[in-house]
Amino acid sequence: MKKFDRFKVLDGTALKIIAMISMIFDHVGDNFFPEMEWMRCIGRIAMPIFAFCLAEGFIHTHDRLKYLRRMIIFGIISEIPFDLVTAREVLEFSHQNIMLTFSWAILGLLIFEKIGKSELRTWAKNLLRVLVFILFVILSLVFMLDYNMVAVSLIFVFYLLREKGDHIRYPAAAGVHMLFRNVGIYWFGLLGFIPILLYNHKRGKGLKWLFYAFYPGHLLAIWALLRIMHG
Repeated sequence: MKKFDRFKVLDGTALKIIAMISMIFDHVGDNFFPEMEWMRCIGRIAMPIFAFCLAEGFIHTHDRLKYLRRMIIFGIISEIPFDLVTAREVLEFSHQNIMLTFSWAILGLLIFEKIGKSELRTWAKNLLRVLVFILFVILSLVFMLDYNMVAVSLIFVFYLLREKGDHIRYPAAAGVHMLFRNVGIYWFGLLGFIPILLYNHKRGKGLKWLFYAFYPGHLLAIWALLRIMHG
């Protein structure tokens, strides 16, 4: 596999920028050009990339609780802009934004790790870990989180198989994506694995706060444009 390393030219920052651009196409297409389905197809690229970056961020962060707190804070901040754009209401609870989904997945990984470091017998650890995974996937549906079980599952797979190597976790994650999102335009989400395959395991320039502010920021911009257009 070493001969393919020269093609791995994208760092973490580049992946996030690709995902952000993809998300803009998705949300702009959905709100302003619903007849242009190709924009929504491009938008499907974002989810696998964001899930991958979140798992990588969790693995490499120096303070995982702080990572969770930061994601929760921005998830709460994002909920009103998300509801304004998706439901045209200030606040409603039939569909929660993706940053709350990410927060939920991070919490699941924290519990998963805590169990792994406990003094329980191996079989008990494995059983509890499986139950935690199943519980977090099911509750993502109950809480009506954006991308619910596919997002949580992808993040867990990217995290769990990190030590197995890219040749294992990438196909496994793609398989999970096909299992849960194998209808209509969601097939285009598999294209998101192309940039992931080009990942060079480097963080990049960071731009941490840009990525957190982007989500609620671009939703607010879309809502403002909708208000201007429709009075």
